[in-house]
Amino acid sequence: MKKMYFAAIVIVFIDQSCTQKEMLTREEVVTAIQRFDDGWKNKKTSSVDSVLSPSYVYYTQSGGVFDRKSVVQTAGSIDYKLETMHREQFDIKIEGNTAVVNTIWNAKGSYFNTPFDDRQRCSITLIKKNGKVEILSEHCTPIK
Repeated sequence: MKKMYFAAIVIVFIDQSCTQKEMLTREEVVTAIQRFDDGWKNKKTSSVDSVLSPSYVYYTQSGGVFDRKSVVQTAGSIDYKLETMHREQFDIKIEGNTAVVNTIWNAKGSYFNTPFDDRQRCSITLIKKNGKVEILSEHCTPIK
């Protein structure tokens, strides 16, 4: 009888752990985005790289697409220079292991010696998988 009781507990435990979704928290989302921003700000490509999903994609304001490799390369490029940058607002919607974040990115700098002064509303999708929070996609639109 004891063996059957023990076996039933083990089966229930295994079933719950296999079907339980990883829950993403607000703090994990903010930390991942801050690591991403810190990487851009300080030209730490390892920080940018560490937070991006292998299938990350950035949708540009002109309708183009940048893959993960292009984004990491741009973050570390000597041709991309940030003078200032910060984010306003973190409106976070979480469903289980996935979050969509509405945030405003402000940055001044230059890219290939062309100055920019950006104020963009960004939609960032993050996912928690195997205990790691990663940015899956991002799309930013200029605020006029």
